[in-house]
Amino acid sequence: MELSGDPKDLVVGARELVPLADGRFVRYVNLDNAASTPPLVAVADAVSDLLPYYASVHRGAGYKSRFCTEAYEVARLRVGRFFGADPERDVVIFGRNTTDAINKLAHRLPTPVDGEPTERVVVTTLAEHHSNLLPWRARGRVVQVGLRPDGAIDLDQMKATLLRHAGRIDLVAVSGASNVTGLVPPIHELASWAHAAGAPILVDGAQLAPHRPIDVRPHDDPAHIDYLAISGHKLYAPFGTGALIGPRATFDQGAPEYQGGGTVDTVTPDGVIWAPAPDRDEAGSPNVVGAVALGVALETLAALGMDRVAAAEHRLLTAALHALRAVDGVRLLEPADPAADRVGVIPFEVLDDRGEPVDHRLVAARLAHEHGVGIRNGCFCAHPLLATLLDLPPDGIQAWSTRRSDGFRPGLLRASLGCYSDLDDIDRLAAAVAAIAKEPSPWTYQLDADGQFNPDTRPGWLPPRLRELLRH
Repeated sequence: MELSGDPKDLVVGARELVPLADGRFVRYVNLDNAASTPPLVAVADAVSDLLPYYASVHRGAGYKSRFCTEAYEVARLRVGRFFGADPERDVVIFGRNTTDAINKLAHRLPTPVDGEPTERVVVTTLAEHHSNLLPWRARGRVVQVGLRPDGAIDLDQMKATLLRHAGRIDLVAVSGASNVTGLVPPIHELASWAHAAGAPILVDGAQLAPHRPIDVRPHDDPAHIDYLAISGHKLYAPFGTGALIGPRATFDQGAPEYQGGGTVDTVTPDGVIWAPAPDRDEAGSPNVVGAVALGVALETLAALGMDRVAAAEHRLLTAALHALRAVDGVRLLEPADPAADRVGVIPFEVLDDRGEPVDHRLVAARLAHEHGVGIRNGCFCAHPLLATLLDLPPDGIQAWSTRRSDGFRPGLLRASLGCYSDLDDIDRLAAAVAAIAKEPSPWTYQLDADGQFNPDTRPGWLPPRLRELLRH
């Protein structure tokens, strides 16, 4: 597969037509890749090849079970190799997604006894996705490093926080790239700071891994990343698998988060001997298809070259920012430092004649129903970060939602690039946003029960196979 060819050839469904409110059909422009990516063609082919041989893995004597067991373990090796994990000292644990992976690690942290004070802390930031914030709160005291007005982590505050709590930090947990701003913190520098303070570091790689090469580096490197969490559905393998990479020693001790089939070596009437990692943390029948899909996706991305993927995305991001800056009525939320490192995530607002933001839900709906462009809108599971970007008080998002009968919350629009995005996608987005900013819609939009805007005339057409999927 070559990036020099048509990038649309890389993924399934990149040229699918969708209906508009006026009945026309257009090619769907998917700029919601920060939420989920479509499957790579190579991944879909591998899944199709696997399914005739699908069986439960481990302990089965039959041919299909043995084949799937080997395919599952090969996928584990591929994930570790892609991120530079040490096959002797590190373990790759499969789970459902990044959220699941982070919760598995949080389960391993000691839980303070109720009512007893503790000096131990987890250090994280206000830039985090809720999945890299809430699990730590449930395990004990969390210190949240603040942000700059543009949403960047305050690195001076981070350094001071680590120095202040040195020797008492259970973990430093940071995102590899923001799912709202796209900003990329210096994760290896942060790892060095964490280790100097006597703490391991977790990188939430959900947003970084699809865009940049990540090397966890050797254990004796001060900039080594101790734990890395990823999601397949953000890496062109949307078949329900993610992974947690970390030291085997961490997961060879203690009871697992979920207990039952596959997690044990021996069970007696009154006791249990847990299996070694990774089995200890992979309860029940695993998602073999998802694991194989993730392994193939990473092998394909490795063949493409993540440095090349990053370079191509940088060129496209530059073009997208230039196009949107030229649209009257658009406000981009950009880093204070023009040279700041960022991935292909673009937060923005559309402003009315008074300079006030147009309801982000309505803009996203118009992009979809009138132009066939799919983006995301809202708070992106990052409320503290949104409050910073929108200059709201800490409870501002909740305060808004309780004051509005329609459930409105302040939010942003987010366009996000994939490895298959191209200049035509950017042109479609810019033209659609310009049309929405300039003219009111010819359609009347109404809120549905889920808080989504829909036009008063919507096509009911669906291909027969999709109609069958939705049949009650």
